[in-house]
Amino acid sequence: MWEYTDKTKDHFLNPRNVGVVENADGVGEVGSMACGDALKLTFKLDENQRIKEAKFQTFGCASAIASSSALTEMIIGLTIEEAEKVTNEQIAQFLGGLPKEKMHCSVMGRDALEKAIACYRGEAAKKIDGEVVCECFGITDLEIKRVVLENNLATIEEVTDYVKAGGGCGKCHEKIQTIIDDLTGLQKSEKKKAAPMTNIQKIKLIEETLRREVKPALEKDGGNIELVDVDGSRVLVTLRGTCATCSKSQITLKNYVEFKLRELVADDLVVEEV
Repeated sequence: MWEYTDKTKDHFLNPRNVGVVENADGVGEVGSMACGDALKLTFKLDENQRIKEAKFQTFGCASAIASSSALTEMIIGLTIEEAEKVTNEQIAQFLGGLPKEKMHCSVMGRDALEKAIACYRGEAAKKIDGEVVCECFGITDLEIKRVVLENNLATIEEVTDYVKAGGGCGKCHEKIQTIIDDLTGLQKSEKKKAAPMTNIQKIKLIEETLRREVKPALEKDGGNIELVDVDGSRVLVTLRGTCATCSKSQITLKNYVEFKLRELVADDLVVEEV
């Protein structure tokens, strides 16, 4: 049995913004009944070009409904440029985290938002190029590469959790593993080529990553984070607002803050609260 946060349960039992926006400026539809999850997202802008209304219709599990509900709450009040920066990790973080087996629900929300924004801009729906790797769910190699790179995935099971690829007959497992190995090798090669940072450069990059990638997600839920010190690979921080008293704060530090800093700064960083 999966363990859901109270916030996830609340958005499932009391979903916000269910329905369809009339005369919507943007419409995005992803998934299918065949694969078990489908989402339709619609939004409308106000006179200041900010999203004033966003609604969803979802066919799927509790995580799919909660993720869709959370997404609408997150994007209301944002400009299109701000909304298109929302990631699937931020959707999951908004809910206090999702079971790893259900991360594909947050990916589905991100994909629906991208399609709705493309619709608003009058852009043709992105053609999915590439080779179909998972025949069971119609997932291509490009989709798998994207989710591996964006979420730093390392195993077939993690890929399945995020996009369902490999969750059917299993015949595609060898191809998925090859994609992971290729990307992992490329990332290691690029890291070896990078010049070592000075401590001042490292601190500045940590501060910039917290400001750009971490704080916006925490602030949406009434929290914040401040950098206290950097001691070698140890990043000492203080949590503020709702994060300071949240029972899931350590999960936030390890699964989100530390993950982002390792992804964007250095892979040996350890985040500690002081």
